[in-house]
Amino acid sequence: MVEQTVATKIAFIGLGRMGLPMAVNLVSAGYQVTGYDRSKEACAAFAAKGGTAADSARAAANGAEIVITMLPTSGIVASCLVGEENALADVAPGALVIDMSSSVPADTLKLAEELKARGLSLVDAPVSGGVGKAIDGTLAIMVGGEAGDAARAEPVLKAMGDRIFLAGKLGAGHVIKVLNNYVSAAGALAAVEALIVGREFGLDEDVITDILNASTGRNNTTENKVKKFILSGAFNSGFDLALMSKDIGIAAGLAGDLGLDMKLLSRTSQEWNAATEELPAGADHTEIYRYVDGGSRRG
Repeated sequence: MVEQTVATKIAFIGLGRMGLPMAVNLVSAGYQVTGYDRSKEACAAFAAKGGTAADSARAAANGAEIVITMLPTSGIVASCLVGEENALADVAPGALVIDMSSSVPADTLKLAEELKARGLSLVDAPVSGGVGKAIDGTLAIMVGGEAGDAARAEPVLKAMGDRIFLAGKLGAGHVIKVLNNYVSAAGALAAVEALIVGREFGLDEDVITDILNASTGRNNTTENKVKKFILSGAFNSGFDLALMSKDIGIAAGLAGDLGLDMKLLSRTSQEWNAATEELPAGADHTEIYRYVDGGSRRG
């Protein structure tokens, strides 16, 4: 096991709505963090919080002992690290890469082989909890990888989350992340359908929500999203509908690769894909309510 200290040099690539507060928490923990994002505004925001901003992914990772990615897709992760941007060209010997994105497990395994040839290690460590928990450092983090690599990553991960789970072998973190989002997305569909059916019968949607939350039908959507983001009309939870759809699609693809016919998973993926196509680009995932509501009237 390699001991980590706050002197560890970290590169954090991807300073979006989740990545920025996560990187800031690493700075607050005393790590030397250089961040990069294609958004100049995000880089400026990171610098304003005490981090060091670089003008490229490769510059951010120069000399880094740990490189963290928090990017939209596994394709972008690979392009950034070993493709066009070649961010890993100048990292410290034996550096550890922690992919905290929501990636395709097969892509993660392929990337690990490329990194191994360079003498580098990889763990996958996607997160759950949303922007609020990213800000206060209480994310749930699901780690896949060899035990020694996971142990090496753990002190760094503890600066961003308070529940660190060793999910299993490399890729396991990404698998459980997309399965979690599938379960969450299926629950969201059920919740908004219940609201709409009850509303059309004449029930108050606030009352419906209160009863669900006092009963066995409660779930993450009913407890944390319906009143705050849906019934309020805010639709600004901070997680894009397209990203939720992507994760469910990864889960459905994995089931297919394993020779499994998961009917509800397939149906859920179809519904979220359709919502992504129908709603405006950048729609929040809580806008699934708008899609279901409109569909119930069209159908």
